[in-house]
Amino acid sequence: MATENRCRQSEVDGWVKADGKRLVNGRGEELILRGVGLGSWLLPEGYMWKMPQQGDRPRRIEAMVSGLLGESGAEAFWRTYFERYTAEEDIRQLALESFNSVRVPFNSRKLLEGPLNEDGYNAFQVGLLDDVVGWCRKWGVYVILDMHGAPGGQTGANIDDCENDQPELFTSAEHRQASIDLWRYLAKRYRDEWIVAGYDLLNEPLPEFHGQYNDRVEPLYRDMIAAIREVDDRHLIVVEGVHWSTDFSIFTEKLDGNVLYQFHKYWNNPDTESIQKYLDFRDEWNVPIFMGEGGENDLDWYAGGFRLFEDHRIGWNFWTWKKMDTLNSPCSVRKPDGWEKLGAWLEGGAKPEPEEAGRILGDYLDGLPLAAVDYRPEVVNALLRRLPVRIPAIHYGYKGEGESFGLGGAERIDWESGYRRGDGLAIRKLDGAPHLPPSEPGWHPWNAGDGLCVELPAGAWTAYEFLVPPAAADVARAEAAAAGAARANAAAAGSAATPDGGAQASDEAAAAADSAGGVGRAAAAMDLDGSIQASGEAAGFGVKLRLKAAAAGAAAELELDGRPIGRLDASGEWSEAELGALPQPEPGLRRLVVKASGGALLLEGIWLG
Repeated sequence: MATENRCRQSEVDGWVKADGKRLVNGRGEELILRGVGLGSWLLPEGYMWKMPQQGDRPRRIEAMVSGLLGESGAEAFWRTYFERYTAEEDIRQLALESFNSVRVPFNSRKLLEGPLNEDGYNAFQVGLLDDVVGWCRKWGVYVILDMHGAPGGQTGANIDDCENDQPELFTSAEHRQASIDLWRYLAKRYRDEWIVAGYDLLNEPLPEFHGQYNDRVEPLYRDMIAAIREVDDRHLIVVEGVHWSTDFSIFTEKLDGNVLYQFHKYWNNPDTESIQKYLDFRDEWNVPIFMGEGGENDLDWYAGGFRLFEDHRIGWNFWTWKKMDTLNSPCSVRKPDGWEKLGAWLEGGAKPEPEEAGRILGDYLDGLPLAAVDYRPEVVNALLRRLPVRIPAIHYGYKGEGESFGLGGAERIDWESGYRRGDGLAIRKLDGAPHLPPSEPGWHPWNAGDGLCVELPAGAWTAYEFLVPPAAADVARAEAAAAGAARANAAAAGSAATPDGGAQASDEAAAAADSAGGVGRAAAAMDLDGSIQASGEAAGFGVKLRLKAAAAGAAAELELDGRPIGRLDASGEWSEAELGALPQPEPGLRRLVVKASGGALLLEGIWLG
């Protein structure tokens, strides 16, 4: 109970609702959602399984597993999969990391088939939703229920588990009604659960290539909301635009007084210009907006993109918490030996023998619990800008001139930057060439390999906010890491894969694992990273810059929360300079200012911790 209380976020309190341009909690206080998506749990996605197109969606993955294990083996596999991929340990770890919400994607097909309850829905799948709601209630984490795969499919792409690559939700009256009925059922089931923050009606409906159905989205939303309000008048409604949740032009009226408008953001520039249309929508409609899905990038993008949302008072949800063999999600499931053989079979290669297939899939199941993953705290640190962290210099704050940056009397740049065009500071490549917008028309992804820096004329400055975690949070996370190590050791000692793809553990090992809990391999990763201090004692604090003089005599003057802390000289070549052994800042949001002195300065990165 002590750890549970320490990690509970104080803002998670009571019904979430829209209040003008803000979300507020039950106390009427502004609520900024900071969360993660539980992708590939209730709707397995092929890219997270490292599968080819033939295994790119749940129904195809299910066919693969059945073909390898047989029907009874597949049934045992999937029950274990759903029970292990997300469990209470995952929600506890999210809370320990100070996330205050989760977005739970579910697949309507799985709720509509198999053994059904008295209301006509799959009892096991409904039970999984009940479980995650209960865990979130216990650990103080808001839940957003997300219909990621609607009846018939709302996108006509692999992400909704559609059968024929068509958005049949919008062409079939039967599927349309099934989606409405499902939301009525879920709203009735969870109408008294304030820990459920809201209902996300449809994930990413209608990409551009199915845009001929765009005029059918808002009427469907209207009917879904009417069905929900028949049984539940308190929960927040979350609606998304079309074309991968980027286009709000389908909205013509406010459908309800308690609505959150969600957009998604991947890969492109993490700057204000890239989300200006959503900011304008918020102002014009006087409604709250939410970045409900973004990620799948590198840590530098995370350190910029998620601070962008924070500075504009936009809640966010990172995609995704756990996937296979990854560096850019917090939880990386280890790829079993021989995994590539499964995808090769789908593409026409040799079929693995039953014993080998059982071993491969059993190893995969054994690697799903939090205690067994490779935990990457550096991902969480980048999302939250929490020590220790690297911040690319071009990702200074997004609150505007005078608060996040200053020109120091210098003239604004006279060319159009390819990033942060409105600020007037020069964003350059590392060789000094200007970073210009692409000359070719069309969409252009953010290029993480560009190697960009910001030029600060003499007197100009940039500000970087970062989070110093409270000592109590460090201790709680250390406790979880230590307990997880015990769980991992117990699991390693007693677990064995069965030929049909399931897994079993000795009673002794299972008991030890259950009593320990936690993050397993996270313990070593966190200790090496330096973000866990089991004793709770303050460690030394340091600031390191990667910089280069653009004029003779250039230096960087540093301030922390308005107090000078030192000066770092720059040379004519790219180099790193460090201020070390500084007093540990107080817990909370801190502000570092870097100011050019004596001449123009090129700044590439800041390391804090």
